[in-house]
Amino acid sequence: MPDTVIELPRKTRELQNHHMDSTVWNDFPFRDDDVIIATYAKSGTTWTQQIVGQLVFKGDPDVEVHAISPWLDLRVMPPDTGALLEAQTHRRIIKTHLPVDALKMSPKAKYIYIGRDGRDVVWSFHHHHANANALWYQLLNETPGLVGPPIGPPDPDVRRYFLTWLERDGYPIWSYWDNISTWWAIRDLPNVKLTHFANLKADLEGEMRAIAEFLEIDIPEGRWPAILEHCSFEWMKAHAGKVAPLGGAIFDGGGETFINKGVNGRWRDVLTEGDNRLYEQTAVEKLGPECAHWLATGQGL
Repeated sequence: MPDTVIELPRKTRELQNHHMDSTVWNDFPFRDDDVIIATYAKSGTTWTQQIVGQLVFKGDPDVEVHAISPWLDLRVMPPDTGALLEAQTHRRIIKTHLPVDALKMSPKAKYIYIGRDGRDVVWSFHHHHANANALWYQLLNETPGLVGPPIGPPDPDVRRYFLTWLERDGYPIWSYWDNISTWWAIRDLPNVKLTHFANLKADLEGEMRAIAEFLEIDIPEGRWPAILEHCSFEWMKAHAGKVAPLGGAIFDGGGETFINKGVNGRWRDVLTEGDNRLYEQTAVEKLGPECAHWLATGQGL
């Protein structure tokens, strides 16, 4: 990247809950080539970690992205996570679920943000929540330092789960609209790239080539077939132990449960016309029409 002065937004708050602790970024020792992958949740985070990992390692099938790419602001990360990152000699790939105003940023690091329609997010997170096992709850609720209430089991009715999430802005996790709007606001910064889950689904190679260009990674043409194969849902599900957090140990059914279907639109046969109208009106009210359109379609950026 040329030596351009980038004015970054300032961190203005901390975000702490059963999942997250934003204070971990306050004194984080960045490297200039760090890659930060940011999303709300269940928006293609692990997929994008796999994509960037495959680009960095030129299609190496043995790279275990879950082991090298930590969710830094997850409050139950092992205490040696900082040492693990410090010891890495390759280009580092770090995950966050924070909104911009709770994240301390670097002008040299590169940030990739992935958006996804909130209805698809909820359907995916409901599956994730419903398959979380006792270890998942133990880690989140019993690890010392919990701020706020613990997370309980999900409502088994996915429509009710969605309507509660919409009414309470992200419950039982964190605000959806804050997350989207703060990243949308900095979309024009030269070290920030927004992409969309639907676009990854529609044109994986095209989106991956654009990500490689953004990250200034030169991929020999002969490596692209392997890289694309290793970033397909079929390959990732078959090798879930290399991809899913903790190899899938925190989910009933293991990593193959975490790497689920990667499909959109499962809400169409469940939500009513009124439900969809309420969601779409809320998106425009919270985000504005331009961002709401991008979030729903992946178009217009």
